[in-house]
Amino acid sequence: MKSIMVTKGSGHREPFDPDKIHKVLFWATENITGVSVSQIEAKASLQLHNGITTKDIHEILIASATELISADMPNYQWVAARLRLFQLRKEALGQFEPIPVFDLVKRNVALGKYTNELLDWYTEDEWAEMEKIVDHERDFDYASAGMEQLARKYLVQNRVTREVFETPQYLNIVVSACFFHRYPQETRMQYIRDFYNALSNHVISLPTPIMAGLRTPTKQFSSCVLIESGDTLKSINATSNAIVEYISRKAGIGLEGGHIRAVDSEIRGGDARHTGVTPFYRMFQSAVKSCSQGGVRGGAATLYAPIWHLEIENIVTLRNNARTEETAVRHMDYGIQFCELFYERLINDEDITLFSPHEVTDMHEAFFSDQEKFRELYEMYENKQGIMKKTIPAIELFSLYHTQRKETGRIYKINVDNTNKFGSFDETVAPVRMSNLCTEITLPTKPLEYPDDPNGEIALCTLAGINFGKMKDTSDFEKPAELLVRALNELLDYQEYPMQAAHKSTMGRRPLGVGISNLAYWIAKNGYKYSDDSSLVHLGEMMEAFQYYLMKASVEVAKENGPCPMFNETKYAKGIMPVDAYKTALDEILPHKEVVDWNTLRNEIAEHGMANSTLSALMPVETSSQIINATNGIEPPRSFVSVKGSADGRLKQVVPSFQRLKNKYELAWDMPNTRGYLKVAAVAQKYVDQAISTNTWYNPENYENNEIPMIELIQDDLMAYKFGLKTLYYCNTHDGATDDYDDGDDGCAGGGCKL
Repeated sequence: MKSIMVTKGSGHREPFDPDKIHKVLFWATENITGVSVSQIEAKASLQLHNGITTKDIHEILIASATELISADMPNYQWVAARLRLFQLRKEALGQFEPIPVFDLVKRNVALGKYTNELLDWYTEDEWAEMEKIVDHERDFDYASAGMEQLARKYLVQNRVTREVFETPQYLNIVVSACFFHRYPQETRMQYIRDFYNALSNHVISLPTPIMAGLRTPTKQFSSCVLIESGDTLKSINATSNAIVEYISRKAGIGLEGGHIRAVDSEIRGGDARHTGVTPFYRMFQSAVKSCSQGGVRGGAATLYAPIWHLEIENIVTLRNNARTEETAVRHMDYGIQFCELFYERLINDEDITLFSPHEVTDMHEAFFSDQEKFRELYEMYENKQGIMKKTIPAIELFSLYHTQRKETGRIYKINVDNTNKFGSFDETVAPVRMSNLCTEITLPTKPLEYPDDPNGEIALCTLAGINFGKMKDTSDFEKPAELLVRALNELLDYQEYPMQAAHKSTMGRRPLGVGISNLAYWIAKNGYKYSDDSSLVHLGEMMEAFQYYLMKASVEVAKENGPCPMFNETKYAKGIMPVDAYKTALDEILPHKEVVDWNTLRNEIAEHGMANSTLSALMPVETSSQIINATNGIEPPRSFVSVKGSADGRLKQVVPSFQRLKNKYELAWDMPNTRGYLKVAAVAQKYVDQAISTNTWYNPENYENNEIPMIELIQDDLMAYKFGLKTLYYCNTHDGATDDYDDGDDGCAGGGCKL
């Protein structure tokens, strides 16, 4: 070891000094139980070589501590985090001790890393006030996975050299300042203080576009984009253009491709035969993958089409690996649109008739806006002669759908009747046709006829999250709900809109999507389980308060700024609250006692309106859950220690309070079936005005011959529909791995629509 020469940052070489490593490691392990300096050193020493740089030595120490993280030795996650923080501070600040906030802001503005608006918005005295708010000791509250995600994705940096220009608490305070810069001077500092405390204490979380972009010259913060294509070439081309515009801004895309007519349909009065959906879906796929997101990979999209489309058998198999490259469209996911009629056909062992949408346009519209009319038109077209159609047994079509869903894991669904019946929009004037990339956003859309068509409607949603694990009582939601509604409303006006259809829709509807994280921790710490229904009543009370306080905050913003212009297209404008609208089979098994004052809120809404048409959506909360050391969204953990892969290496995250609660957590693969989890999702959905990224979970070990029966998949589908769920996301099947390993290749590429 003594013969090894180390290369300093200046290029100077000197003999390796183990005492320097000892000093750093003793600092990194101080007051942390269950860790050993010698273990880290032993792992690190095997990788030292002559000429190694000091930076590489530090990286080896971090990697060594990270590799030691396990269920038996969870506290190495705090050691690895401290080691990374040490490096970040040295790199960003030139020293370990923090520098004044104003000094860092001035420097980063001069470097072009921060927007120069920061120096216009706030005086030096106000920055000095913010200096008093910041608590840099909170940097030590991040575990290893969270600190690594901050370092790799969120801290302002040179993406090529990886040079970092800030540390976590500067991010938290400057982002907080950006949110409230338009507020009056006499009130904004209190909002900044409250928001900073909630963010830095991990009570709330923010998605990638906001965490990485707000405070920089970038002004695109909406995570989710929904684009509907019409059936004309002009509309299809305009859709591709819109995809490129938003993929280049790192958004996740939801596409409605169900209008496009089926193969062999007549074109131009019989002058030609239509090529069908596949070539146009391939065109959309190329647009989705056209722009690199973060220099790593292309974007991601989910395309939606109706179960009754004449090409549905083709659509649900487009991801299948058995298809040739020319006939496959594998680099998008697919969401299939269902409603009650098709479940009835399945239950009654009847047939489903498939149509080309261009021949049944009135039926297609009624599919979303009027279920009684849809049923009437569907049965009429079944008996009509002279149009393209095909009849298939319902069980055959459902089996095909579920086979592809199980095999690919990524054929999703949206129940369009549940979505419209139980959503916040009046479906007779603003029907919802589709969802987004991750199936939690449900907003009205209209096709574009040309790229900058102001009569089209591109739906955007701006996201954030509340740490459910921090909520002890229903009243605990009030403050974080107010902070997020106020902050996100400010972003809607501050951000830029590259397309008129998106600007018009967002300004008119002002949709927000606040979700939750850390539900599995909340379930464990309260002694509940997913599988035994023990959490449902308490969860219902908490979710009721969650939605109530979001709506209450939106009313307060409306009192100050007026309601959103298209508020009259919501059910809320008609006095219909979540507790009024959502009546499903779930109510038969779940007693309900209101825990908040809906009548007073209803009267307030009648008088003042609301600033937003939607407020909640429960999205995947992958990255930000790691940052706040929480479990992902509403999901049960797959393992006590999850391993996340990325282009930068592997991250390890231990479930919160593992040593105290390890016998309380219920792992996903230990659940006897997915039905308890689906009930949990359904209870949450009763109050969420958009949708939930609801997964299904199957462990083959629970079934004879390790084979999941088709009847099991179908029964779960029917239960989810019966209990009012709007969408289903991934179909997860246990592969026998011991770790919760994710290679990073997920539907939300680029972090677009998940937190």
